[in-house]
Amino acid sequence: MPADNRLNPGKGRAFQKLAAEILSRHFDVEFRLDYPIPIGNPPKEHRFDLVSIDSRYMGECKSYSWTEGGNIPSAKMGFVNEAVFYLSFLPPEIVRFVVMRKDTHPRRRESLADYYYRTYHHLLNGVLILEVDMGSGKLREIGRDVG
Repeated sequence: MPADNRLNPGKGRAFQKLAAEILSRHFDVEFRLDYPIPIGNPPKEHRFDLVSIDSRYMGECKSYSWTEGGNIPSAKMGFVNEAVFYLSFLPPEIVRFVVMRKDTHPRRRESLADYYYRTYHHLLNGVLILEVDMGSGKLREIGRDVG
């Protein structure tokens, strides 16, 4: 029987708040949640999950996991690509990121964020993939350690 998805919005919101706290410490700036920024032409507001109060850092949060059997959650990877697409409309001087919850599976040798980066890095165009370990509170930029 599939997992009960009714709790997912609450879990996602809890991850968003934790990510904001961790990124605030890392970048030394406070983050606003669900903050509207005009993008595109003509401009239309998009609510980014995390926007620093100085507007130098903007990103989206994804609290996704491998499937129960360790398979790739293909549709969810599409939503990460969608987040990267929205971030691509921001000026390059803004630090743009997708922050993902660290998720591992016994059948996999890499985290889901590592898998995403390995598979889709050609689409990123300067968008960072960050990973938060909810247990330890550690932040990692995929490809190198950031603290």
